[in-house]
Amino acid sequence: MRPFQYQRARTLDDATRLVSQDSVMAIAGGTNLLDLMKLQVETPGELADVNRIGFGEIEDTPDGGLRIGALATNTETAVHPRVRRDYPLLARAILAGATQQLRNKATTGGNLCQRTRCFYFMNIDQRCNKREPGSGCGALDGVAKLHAVLGASDQCIATYPGDMAVAMSALDAQVSIVSGDGGERSVPVREFHCLPGDTPWRDNVLEQGEIITAVTLPAPVIGRQLYRKVRERSSYAFALVSIAAVVELQHGKFTRADLAFGGLAHKPWHDPRIADALIGQTPSDDLYDTAADLLLEDAQGHGENEFKIPLARRTLHAVLKQAVEEAA
Repeated sequence: MRPFQYQRARTLDDATRLVSQDSVMAIAGGTNLLDLMKLQVETPGELADVNRIGFGEIEDTPDGGLRIGALATNTETAVHPRVRRDYPLLARAILAGATQQLRNKATTGGNLCQRTRCFYFMNIDQRCNKREPGSGCGALDGVAKLHAVLGASDQCIATYPGDMAVAMSALDAQVSIVSGDGGERSVPVREFHCLPGDTPWRDNVLEQGEIITAVTLPAPVIGRQLYRKVRERSSYAFALVSIAAVVELQHGKFTRADLAFGGLAHKPWHDPRIADALIGQTPSDDLYDTAADLLLEDAQGHGENEFKIPLARRTLHAVLKQAVEEAA
């Protein structure tokens, strides 16, 4: 780890002023950033500790939703009574994502901003366009078992590693962001993360000087909430494929089908065509195949990760069947 300076931000204005500087990075729980600093993947000149600026509350919203502060820990979110009652999908995803010790430190905002665990990104001796633009992507013809089959480019095939954001995508949450000039904006979680394209170093839509203040969940909906994570071992590991689903059936037909997928792309993957194909239809294996065909029509493997394509199909079948069985 390289030497760095440290400041504690006392207010939101302090925090946005500090992170507006090129060499300064915000730190909250540090569960991802400190690892990257130890590996010299991230080398900030200064850290701005934002833990004292507020935004740790979890509060009801006037329309029946829930506002989760950016500095609420993953543990606080997962065990919150309203999350467990109205958004169990989110609690399950968080609990599947990391150990208790990490959940006690990791925050909502930090979790959303975590970076890929790609071997080539994490190793400064390897080629990586995300870490060093123009150097190449070592994963394209290298170790790619965990890598993307959707939305990738010839610049980067890394995946977004988190679980929480996949659940928030299925729930159609909104991210609240503020900037140093006092500006505020709200971005759907489904649009917060970026695909690599020609700018693989850009993970999300945050601009310099901007800070996440909260994530807001809409009022809860009727239906089954499921989170299935397929991984190489039953203890904590990154998803090979994960699916977050909010599914409702009435009179034997789908009336809601909000699905998001992890482990397949550079961001939590949401394809609205899947819901369009399912809603109004009677559950069947043929219908599930149609949904999977839409999901995977542009899927492309890179040797070691080609197994993800049939795995995603089988996992989607399993999740939809479970939702139908639980609704019966």
